[in-house]
Parts: sequence; structure tokens; C-alpha cells
Amino acid sequence: MNSAGLEQSWLGALAGDAEGAAAFGAEAELKALLTVETALARAQAELGLIPKEAAAAIAKACEKFDPEMEALAAGMARDGTLVPALVRQLKSAVGERHAGHVHAGATSQDIADTGLALRLATLRPVFEARIEAVLLALVALGKRAGRMRIRAFTRMQFANEIAASFKAESWRQPLLRARETQAEAFSRACAVQLGGPVGDGASFNGKAEAIAARMAKALGLTDPQGAWHSDRSRIVELGDWGARLTGGLGKIGADVGLMALTGDVRLAAGGGSSSMPHKTNPVGAEALVALAEYSAAQVSALHRAQIHENERSGAAWTLEGLALPNLIIGALSALRHARQLAGQIEFVARNG
Repeated sequence: MNSAGLEQSWLGALAGDAEGAAAFGAEAELKALLTVETALARAQAELGLIPKEAAAAIAKACEKFDPEMEALAAGMARDGTLVPALVRQLKSAVGERHAGHVHAGATSQDIADTGLALRLATLRPVFEARIEAVLLALVALGKRAGRMRIRAFTRMQFANEIAASFKAESWRQPLLRARETQAEAFSRACAVQLGGPVGDGASFNGKAEAIAARMAKALGLTDPQGAWHSDRSRIVELGDWGARLTGGLGKIGADVGLMALTGDVRLAAGGGSSSMPHKTNPVGAEALVALAEYSAAQVSALHRAQIHENERSGAAWTLEGLALPNLIIGALSALRHARQLAGQIEFVARNG
């Protein structure tokens, strides 16, 4: 499941992110699903559930797969997931002799969720690098400020003076916590899914856990020790992590916007006006606030998407597919804006 969302308008230039959008794009999703089908076949062949020749044929077909994109799109619209249409085309590509071993025992959610986990895993190092870049930029900001003291405000009123470096350091704290908790959040979300039609693994002849363990090793994913079809806490935890990260960056944006208004910071660059050329608008700061509030809305949708009726909910699964990509893309966009904004800030010493 995928939502183009932020990337399909001019607003995408401000609030979107190329690397995030690529991970949730049609090409990446299709590649991930085929990678999962290959891993499933190979794991089953290792355990003697399907012939090794069949696994080899499936792997070869996945590698050379030439999709009928219009048919896949029509299947997505009809079935609510890409997998059934993809499996039909893949069986045709594999050939009649081994077609019966394609997708053996699996259900659409097994392939789609594991494919999602693969795509999320590619973004983990992107987040790591961007968080580190913002942290370093804020350290540099504090060093540029030196011993300067600036006005501090509580409840929108002047309160006292503080070191400008203290302000920069306070902005680092949520990022430090996000860095500390990132590994766990991604590890839990980037997990193999294998439960079969109703999630109990019965369709794998008692070897569901063994298949999942082999798939996890081959794909570089977490082995969850059981299916999580209707337990979406893994996805919600990652969404919560992303929302907390984006919220921390939004705090920077809110502070900078107010400080630009009161003259406590100057920005080396900003946005222009169509009618007031003297203005330098704090666009980066505004974007951080908007993305933080947008992220809070998306994470709310993820929490709602936890409510799966019985063993699987098409509505909840679709809602998750709408909310998660834009939440992740928004977090990556916020990190990009924060890094740029930190380099533009100049604190202004003022008397109380």
C-alpha cells in the first residue's frame, strides 16, 4: 500500500522528500514484493516444502519480471492490495510446471507487510545521517554564538537572559533522544510477516516459524517469532518515534519564528514576498511547525489503524497505508529543513 501524497503537488517541493518518496514509490514497492516472494520460495525449498527447481524458477522469474503495470493498477483498485494481481502475473512468468509453488501458503499481507519492512529498512541509515547532521549543525550554532546572551521568554513574556548556546543545546535534546531510540523503533517495524490466510501459520505445514527465520536472515529483517497481521503496534511505535522527532524539530521552528518576529534572531536566508521585497520570511521555520502538526495528525491515523476487526481489516490496513508514508516523508523533510535552518540562524544580543 502506498500514498504519493506530499509528492504529487507543488507543495512537495517544500514539504516532500525525494529519498522518502522513492522508498514508498511504485517501483520500490514492486521490487520489494518480488524480493519477498523469492525469499519465501527459497526458504520453503530449504525446508523441503517445495522443490529446489521451483524456487530457482521463481527467483529467476522475479529477477527478470516485466510487469503489466495497468493490470497491476487495476488489481490494486479491485483487491485493495497489489499482491493478488502480482502473484497472477508471476505465476504466468514462472510457467505452468512450477506455478503452483509460487506464493505457497502465503497471504497477501505476508508479502505486503514484509515488503514494507524492507523499504522501511532502507530509510534507517537516511534518518541516522540526517539526525547526526542536524545535531552537528546545532553544535556549530552554539559555537558561533560564543558567550552571547539573549533574551529568554516564558509564557510569551520576557523572563530573563540566557546563554544563546543554551538555547541551541535545548534544541538538540529531542534529537538526542530520537537517536537513542531509533534502533529499537526500526528493528521492531522492520520485521518479517508470515502467518498465512488467517495468521496462525497453519498453511505452512508446521514450519511457519522456521520459514520466517530463514526469510529474516536472508532479507536482513527482524524475526518476530510469530505473525503480526492484526497487531500493528510495531508500525505505530515507528510512527510515534517519527512524530516525536518531527515534533522536536517543530519546537525549533516555533522558537525561530517567534525570535525572528521579536528581533532575537536574524536569518541569513529566507523566503521572499511577491509584493513586499523588504521581507525575509522564515519559511524553513514555518515548514518545521507545519510538518510537526501534520505529523501529529498522521500518527493519530496510525493509532486508529490499530483497530483491526478479527484477523484482518481492509479498512484499517488501507488507513495505515495512507498515513505511514506521509508521516515518514514529513519527518525526513523536517530534518532537511532543520539542517538548513540551523546554518541560517544568527542570534542577536538584546537587553531585557
